[in-house]
Amino acid sequence: MSYLRTFAPWIVYAVIPAAHWQWAALIALLLSVFEVTRKLRAGSTFDALIIDIGSMIFFAALTVLAFADPNTALHPYSPAISSGVLALIALVSLALRKPFTLGIAKQTAPKELWDNPVFIRTAYVLTSVWAASFTIGCIVLAALAHADSTPRTIAQVLAFVIPVVFTIRYVAYVQAKARTAAQA
Repeated sequence: MSYLRTFAPWIVYAVIPAAHWQWAALIALLLSVFEVTRKLRAGSTFDALIIDIGSMIFFAALTVLAFADPNTALHPYSPAISSGVLALIALVSLALRKPFTLGIAKQTAPKELWDNPVFIRTAYVLTSVWAASFTIGCIVLAALAHADSTPRTIAQVLAFVIPVVFTIRYVAYVQAKARTAAQA
């Protein structure tokens, strides 16, 4: 559930029709601000807010652009740019050795797991998959920038659905493997 809340601004932005992109950006910004505020009040640390803070900054800039120049030449590329920004956030989190999925996982995982090498490795694998999906999404969306909105929406949704499904399955695999090892 925490992944869904974290990515809700991006999902909302992806599914609102491009003709209303200013409002999509503003709604995404408001969702980002709400989520950062909610998490800060709950005591979340920076590592749990990497995507949320990046989202807030991106949607603040996009909202300003969208209302200042609704007909900007960048508009058709905004879905690609959004995937590119997410890829950049994920890649920077890996480079800084703070994979964004680790902070999210720590919100629900028992504290005794946080330093476990398998737990940490899982976060690196998951963040890498998310980064790859966002990067591929960026490239596909740039190629589809002037195409009909349906393929763009499908590409944006797939850039999220594929890593979500992978995350669910990979975490289940790692947990099952850990249970088997503990029983042996």
